Amino acid sequence: MWIADNWKDYEVIDCSKGEKLERWGAYMLVRPDPQVIWETPKTHTGWKKRNAHYHRSSRGGGEWEFFDLPEQWTIRYQKLDLTFRLKPFRFKHTGLFPEQAVNWDWLDEKIRQAGRPVRVLNLFAYTGGATLAAAAAGAYVTHVDASKGMVQWAKENAASSGLADAPIRWLVDDCVKFVEREIRRGNTYDAILMDPPSYGRGPKGEIWKIEDAIHPLVKLCTQVLSEQPLFFLINSYTTGLQPAVLAYLLGTEMKAYGGGIRAEEIGLPVSISGLVLPCGASG
Repeated sequence: MWIADNWKDYEVIDCSKGEKLERWGAYMLVRPDPQVIWETPKTHTGWKKRNAHYHRSSRGGGEWEFFDLPEQWTIRYQKLDLTFRLKPFRFKHTGLFPEQAVNWDWLDEKIRQAGRPVRVLNLFAYTGGATLAAAAAGAYVTHVDASKGMVQWAKENAASSGLADAPIRWLVDDCVKFVEREIRRGNTYDAILMDPPSYGRGPKGEIWKIEDAIHPLVKLCTQVLSEQPLFFLINSYTTGLQPAVLAYLLGTEMKAYGGGIRAEEIGLPVSISGLVLPCGASG
């Protein structure tokens, strides 16, 4: 398992009974997590003195219960000197997936050691964690997401991280259609990364279902790779897409480029138990 263990401003303190207790900077949040199927005593004071608690509804979805939490705050990922704006919003999220820091560290090293200019394409780029990590390492980044609000949020994170003037192209677009146009235009990238949702809709209502769409998209993306690509990274939160599935996808479509393929679960350390909370997979 690849573990995101370089955080100082974020921490999974404890997990029990379908929930996790997290520290986001100065604030304690309790959020549901489907991986937490065990029941252990909730002895940490944060379980009762939390700043916000997201409650699942038996009808699906859920809602936040707030105690003492600002509308927006920031945390830093000190290792790469990145600053992220956070706010609680629908579907229990805060605008950041901290486990992705293990991928940020990896691509930071890849880009810095490349010894050449690197053009990165970030698909389903959300609020820009990987985009900022790549830009801070010196890459030219094309950031694509179907949500105008998420792209604006990513721009704000870039400004907070001192990267407002970094060479980042911000695009609100359907990822598949964008790649198809890039193929026609003859544009290429040295590195591609994608963090696709399990299910979603494009700006014009296009339906995305990862099990049906991920392999065709990977095939499309190979047509915009440069002659000497640096990496191709896929991240998945969908439980059905195990690391071996991601490895097989990449191995099937990347044979012509050589290099090595690795895929693992990614996770976050849990302070009280010393265990690691699984948070998806990356290849």
